[in-house]
Amino acid sequence: MTDAISFEVPWARTDKFDPPAVFDTLREQRPLARMRYPDGHVGWIVSSYELVREVLSDPRFSHSCEVGHFPVTHQGQVIPTHPLIPGMFIHMDPPEHTRYRRLLTGEFTVRRTSRLTAHVEAVAAEQIEVMREHGAPADLVGTFAKPLVLRVLSAMVGLPYEERDRYLHAVTLLHDAEADPAEAAAAYEQAGAFFDEVIERRRKQPEDDLISTLVGHEELTGEELRNIVTLLLFAGYETTESALAVGTFALLHHADQLARLRADPTKLDAAIEELLRYLTVNQYHTYRTALEDLTLHGEVIKKGDTVTVSLPAANRDPAKFECPAKLDIDRETSGHVAFGFGVHQCLGQNLARVELRVGLSALLRAFPDLRLAVPADEVPLRLQGSVFAVKNLPVSW
Repeated sequence: MTDAISFEVPWARTDKFDPPAVFDTLREQRPLARMRYPDGHVGWIVSSYELVREVLSDPRFSHSCEVGHFPVTHQGQVIPTHPLIPGMFIHMDPPEHTRYRRLLTGEFTVRRTSRLTAHVEAVAAEQIEVMREHGAPADLVGTFAKPLVLRVLSAMVGLPYEERDRYLHAVTLLHDAEADPAEAAAAYEQAGAFFDEVIERRRKQPEDDLISTLVGHEELTGEELRNIVTLLLFAGYETTESALAVGTFALLHHADQLARLRADPTKLDAAIEELLRYLTVNQYHTYRTALEDLTLHGEVIKKGDTVTVSLPAANRDPAKFECPAKLDIDRETSGHVAFGFGVHQCLGQNLARVELRVGLSALLRAFPDLRLAVPADEVPLRLQGSVFAVKNLPVSW
């Protein structure tokens, strides 16, 4: 194919629950297209299910930020990427990536995360009481989704929730494409300094948390520990919180699907997988760099080119999912890529599923008449960022 004029990262949505409409056209006509990032550099965007999985499983594409341009959703760089950050294994290739991931895999298995169910249920029950004490209408994001996910993740990692003001601001800014890069970078450094403090506390007095487990690995430096903690928090909080809030929003908006779920609660696991597919909140933060010149779908990808894959677009591909724009909790959703694909597939996906399952179940059980307190079109969305989210979600019951 001949080179095409690149377009800028698409943010605008025709419908609140659908990815930008341009992806439907691209997927059909040019599933591998040129795209210009907010900081000005030009790379590629992949929009079909088949090509997304191909890129994410092809060893000729690297996730190491040392070999290419770090594609940012901000106007400027926030997190330093050169030289390679010790412990920030999401931006590494095997075998370095494998070494770090093996240290953590056992903490995120289905069996291990299932043991957390009772704790998640207790936290959910407490947040339900917060909602009741507040009274209707209440913001489901601020009173339930955010505190539930942050409390669970913080406890698992070992970060004191009561000191969340020292690290939460950084997470919020790093996922917001409209945030000032300098402010986000400063908040990132401040959060890292706090993580160093907590790591030292655990060295002196270990507890039953992930940081205490990691400090027992003497081969890990303080810098590596700091960056592993940073990665776990930044990757595991906003994504799951947004999936829970937006997922609840979608169910409240699709009354027929909510009624089917209430009538048969055994459909909850299937409903969660369908919501993950249908909504896929991870927008543009899944990318690779070509390690060599190669041809993909008739296009010549040059060594060093950035290739971003659109997980939301892949999960709306009609070649994989029938009537993909329809929310259907009875759908067979196996194979969706909401958590990515390949060796970098989301480490914390089992924990996320527990949080979503417990969170949705608690809401539906506690509030049989849970409903939107404002028209759906008045719910404020955060479109520009690595994670699609609702800023707040007013509900009544």
